[in-house]
Amino acid sequence: MSKEQKRTELYELGEFRLIERLIGSFDASQKDTIKGVGDDAAVISCGNSDCMVVTTDLLLEGIHFDLTYFPLKHLGYKSVVVNLSDIYAMNAKPGQITVSIGVSKRFSVEELDELYAGIKLACERYGVDLVGGDTSSSMTGLTISVTAIGRAKADEIVYRSGAKINDLICVTGNLGAAYMGLQLLEREKRIFQSNNAAQPKLEGYDYILERILKPEARAGVIDKIRELGVKPTSMIDISDGLSSELLHICKNSNVGCRIYMEKIPIDEQTAKMASEFNIEPIVAALNGGEDYELLFTVPLSGFQAIDGLDGVHIIGHVVDAMLGAYLVPPTGEDIQITAQGWNALRKE
Repeated sequence: MSKEQKRTELYELGEFRLIERLIGSFDASQKDTIKGVGDDAAVISCGNSDCMVVTTDLLLEGIHFDLTYFPLKHLGYKSVVVNLSDIYAMNAKPGQITVSIGVSKRFSVEELDELYAGIKLACERYGVDLVGGDTSSSMTGLTISVTAIGRAKADEIVYRSGAKINDLICVTGNLGAAYMGLQLLEREKRIFQSNNAAQPKLEGYDYILERILKPEARAGVIDKIRELGVKPTSMIDISDGLSSELLHICKNSNVGCRIYMEKIPIDEQTAKMASEFNIEPIVAALNGGEDYELLFTVPLSGFQAIDGLDGVHIIGHVVDAMLGAYLVPPTGEDIQITAQGWNALRKE
């Protein structure tokens, strides 16, 4: 009798360990492949000082979005923006996208028009061209796959792996808003399901709803930092939560970090909504995800240029890897940072 083959469940590895297992043995054979898997985007040499930057994201109905409350136009817009955010996180400028969809028969032509109206709006907003894609039937609902292509000079590209000891840790915008917007929408959905005569109570929370339904990529901040003559040493976009992204930079750069609780930017609406749900706002900021802000490090010499820059907050500094990654509260002991953000393969 043959020995039963061991079965490893996907949740036992998680998304990033699964990726490492599946393609970790793939070696680049093309001399123009500069960076493959392991950053916000792949980097391909164009044969001179220019490089092409490529990223792709897959959005699945029921996993990444719920059409009960997600307008199709907003969904089209967001599907583009989440990819452009990865391009900006490489310190590159996006130029083109391709869009592929899998769609079931329950969708009408007019509904797909709405989806593509949002895609077009994002293209116009960020100055990118739709240059291709594919359309297929689906048995399970709506699937959207967007690939974004950008360009940058080879010496301008920023990876996750460049953080150095004493670098300043910075974030754009504020954190936790998208997560609390999602909690609000899910609450109102549950109320509607139990009483379809109920009207959603969304007044006063326009900002956090926009952050989950129609996020924006931080193109302007990248331009401002470049104008100041400062180049980040490492960078990543915050899609899975601040804690997870910090640990990505620490792992790739072989460093540790200290971030200060009172320095983490949290919007008033986020804090108010968190209070209603009895959630600590800092927990939403650390673990919520889908903010699509930028997390980056800069040399200590860039402090004067970065400090006070509109839309950028210095929240900590880089330390030796032996010191680990910790959150420093105003009082009490430091708290070790763990990756508790979005996990696409979590156990049900």
